[in-house]
Amino acid sequence: MRFWQRASPAAANTALAQARALLQERQRIYQNLHDDLGAKLLDLVYGAESPQQADRAREALHILRDVVSQSARPPGPLSAALDAVHAEAMDRLNAASVALAWQQADDMPDPMLDQAQVLHLARIVREAISNALRHSGTQALRIRVSHLVDELVLDVTDFGHYAPQAIGEGQGTRNMREHAAGLSGHIVWDEATQGGTKVLLRVPLPAA
Repeated sequence: MRFWQRASPAAANTALAQARALLQERQRIYQNLHDDLGAKLLDLVYGAESPQQADRAREALHILRDVVSQSARPPGPLSAALDAVHAEAMDRLNAASVALAWQQADDMPDPMLDQAQVLHLARIVREAISNALRHSGTQALRIRVSHLVDELVLDVTDFGHYAPQAIGEGQGTRNMREHAAGLSGHIVWDEATQGGTKVLLRVPLPAA
């Protein structure tokens, strides 16, 4: 018969110190990646031969920043996550000369999201923007954020070309479904009322 034994204070302190050292080393590696790869990606952004190439480099730079922030950022409110999504959307769409209409309900709840939830949300919107820029030929994009009872409702609508045969076939839309599943949410694609494609995401909100 085996009995559980309590670790000695010295052993517990050693394990804690090792965990902290591992976390610090991981953060150092992430920061070095950000500094080195980030600088090269910025070079690609400003040296790109086309707006499409520049946007791909800019998208990769945002992904890299996500990886770095994931290592250290604590849970935060939904409002902060939406502000970050809004800022990134403005950055990419302004660079592509595409107008952005951001519509956010004034009475949005503001529950705390952990870092995984923040990343899932950001990556869904990021991929929706990428698809619109690459495939729709749109000159404007609308992102609308609201809530229905205890659900976050977010739709990204372009006003370009609707191509239902392309939806679900690419890695991008498969990734969006996986991120929606990571939020225990549901995502669909449909034709917008004025043409183009609407991406509709519904996600249960954590308790405030």
